[in-house]
Amino acid sequence: MTTPTPLSIPATAELLPVTVDIVLLTIHDDTLCTLLIERALPPFDSKFALPGGFILQGEDLADAARRELSEETGLTPLGHLEQLRTYGPLGRDPRGPILSVAYLLLAPSFDLPSAGGDARSAQWVPVDTILTKQISLAFDHTQILHDGLERARAKLEYSGLATAFCPEEFTIEQLRRVYETVWGTPLDPRNFHRKATGTKGFIEPTGNTSSGIGRPAALYRATDSVSSRTTVLHPPIMRPQTLQTSNEL
Repeated sequence: MTTPTPLSIPATAELLPVTVDIVLLTIHDDTLCTLLIERALPPFDSKFALPGGFILQGEDLADAARRELSEETGLTPLGHLEQLRTYGPLGRDPRGPILSVAYLLLAPSFDLPSAGGDARSAQWVPVDTILTKQISLAFDHTQILHDGLERARAKLEYSGLATAFCPEEFTIEQLRRVYETVWGTPLDPRNFHRKATGTKGFIEPTGNTSSGIGRPAALYRATDSVSSRTTVLHPPIMRPQTLQTSNEL
């Protein structure tokens, strides 16, 4: 039996198609939303799906995700594009073995999508409508969305990811609503304020105050280390269900 050289690639490895799928999460009116497209081609014609598609020859995975998002929805991702995980290749696509690399993108707001490419339509949809099975997704995209949502929920505990959902300057109330919306549970305002402002390296005051109706509130921003995603929050801001008997939040 001949031992392959380091440059040898089995023929079957070259035949496995690779796609990218993107979980986009944002908050509209205190509602966690994700971006879906309506497929215009088989399989799953007219079915809702996550934006995505096949990578091109020589294309970087992250570049493919950005291109597909732009082609199918008209949106340009400006936030942090994080690789979520890899899915497949067996049993997830009726066309045969196809590998998918999923990405997660979070941002405080996006423009309205404009469908293009092989998408018939594109729209923001409340995540709860998918979790409660009011909307079913093509392929294994419901599972991918579940995984992306859980990644976002978990990272809110240990990182400054929540600030990705906020404008550049934000109030503590705005920040708290991000946690409440993504986690799906109310938090005690006073305890959250103490926790958020007392966590070293998380947020810092800007010296400005909010304008509009009501009492002006102090404005904060993410620290430079949080913005560069190098900070691990200590102590973490834990989800209530993980606190067990603690009453911190």
